[in-house]
Amino acid sequence: MYSMEQLTHVLSAISHPTRRAIIKRLANGPAGFLDLAEPFDVALNAVTKHLKLLERAGLIEREKQGREVLISLRPEALRLVSVWVHEYERFWSEKLDRFAGYFKQQNRSK
Repeated sequence: MYSMEQLTHVLSAISHPTRRAIIKRLANGPAGFLDLAEPFDVALNAVTKHLKLLERAGLIEREKQGREVLISLRPEALRLVSVWVHEYERFWSEKLDRFAGYFKQQNRSK
């Protein structure tokens, strides 16, 4: 079960291409802030804001290791999106089945 607020945070977090690129990078393993920021042609402050949104959504976590802070992906939060989309899968499957049935009926009539 999920709350709509949690789902809203995750959907908001993944709505921006930069945040999706950060998620993709972190899927390969933890990274430091500067490593994450390097490929983007934006101010470090902008990257910080993106990371805060990802953290609020529960998609990343920070862990201090010595003097460095490593940022890791927490992909479990993406399951909220999967669960929400799956709720509508039945709806679309029924609609598409009826649509296919309509065309089969039309072909038989010809």
